[in-house]
Amino acid sequence: MTQDDRGTVNTATLTIADPSPETPESAQPRKTKRPYLYQVDLFRIITFACVVLDHVTSGSTVPDNVASNAVQTLLHFTRLAFFALTAFVLVYQSARKPFSARTFWRRRFMLIGIPYVVWSVFYWAYSIVLGNFQEPVLHALWRLVIDIATGEAWYQMYFLLVTMQVYLLFPLLLKLLRATEGHHRWVLAVSGALQLGFLYLAMHPPTFTGFAGQIWAHIYAVVFAYQFYVILGAVAAWHLAAVDRAVKRFGPLLVLGAVVAGVLSVWDFLRSTAHGLPPWQGSNVFMPHLIIFFTLIIAALYTLGTWGTANQQPGSLKARMLSYGSDRSFGVFLLHPFALQLIAPWIIPMGNAIGTLWCTVVVYVSVMAMSLFGAEVTRRVPGSIWLNGRPMVRTDFRALFGRRTAEESPAPEKTPAA
Repeated sequence: MTQDDRGTVNTATLTIADPSPETPESAQPRKTKRPYLYQVDLFRIITFACVVLDHVTSGSTVPDNVASNAVQTLLHFTRLAFFALTAFVLVYQSARKPFSARTFWRRRFMLIGIPYVVWSVFYWAYSIVLGNFQEPVLHALWRLVIDIATGEAWYQMYFLLVTMQVYLLFPLLLKLLRATEGHHRWVLAVSGALQLGFLYLAMHPPTFTGFAGQIWAHIYAVVFAYQFYVILGAVAAWHLAAVDRAVKRFGPLLVLGAVVAGVLSVWDFLRSTAHGLPPWQGSNVFMPHLIIFFTLIIAALYTLGTWGTANQQPGSLKARMLSYGSDRSFGVFLLHPFALQLIAPWIIPMGNAIGTLWCTVVVYVSVMAMSLFGAEVTRRVPGSIWLNGRPMVRTDFRALFGRRTAEESPAPEKTPAA
């Protein structure tokens, strides 16, 4: 994978509980919250694991390695899956209740905008350290401004920039869904046609100069490049009951279709490289035919998540593990390039000693462990909300040495009405 083939992240969190009780003092109708979707947690965890694997595979091999690029051809689904997931979660949370764009923007941009700036500054400073402080001060400061504007502070940061564009446009997307109720299949059809048109231009780029040329050079950081997957996720959430019926009825076919599409995508990649196409170019995420595989793998992952969380009980060990993995995934996403860079000096010697495959496995396990440790630390320090978009986790050390007595145990909190 090249450095602009990055993974993705969704910081939207499903905090869904049981129906709220009626307020005794009023005659208000019963207010309910939609069920918690454990399959979304599993979807997010699997996709984040693949993001790390994508970058480790790229970082452990040379750019013209055919086997590595074949694997990356499949792993590039991650960015599209996360944009679909972002829209899915936002629509699931907002579609059936009053919506305020101002409130939505204020909350969302605080939860992701501040971490975006903080981590952009961190990676900008880290690049200065890697350059042995040779960069002139004014040049470095101007580069920071450009990095924040373009998402180039490090190779994964652009995803947060695109996510904020989704947030910015979400009120319009919600209005579009409501205005076209009953015609969403046509909305998807038009969106798919526009996506294919963009993919053709991406593989046959026009000649732009000046400001337009700069925009096109950073098109991977513009939401229009992924609009079909955003609309796909939004429409899926709007018609969730129909989606779940389709998964129940056609789930095995969706999974099989994703496997077949993946095999054919790799076959096409190998055929193209055999005819002289550079491997790094053959695995380009904007290859038009890959839209079929990406769409099917998104559906297959949701299907597998549904199967894997069927009859999930709140509070069970599995539910807590899913919640933990989903919560820490954002921190892992932000930190794993830093962990990979720390290991980088030992990758080539390790590959020469134990082979590329085993080197990739060792690096992957190491990067995941380091990133998870870092994510855990950043969730437990003051300022966690600015680093992860989530409040600081406070450790109850008494729980480490035994259960609380009944007198010590706090009363269970009631589910808020809204």
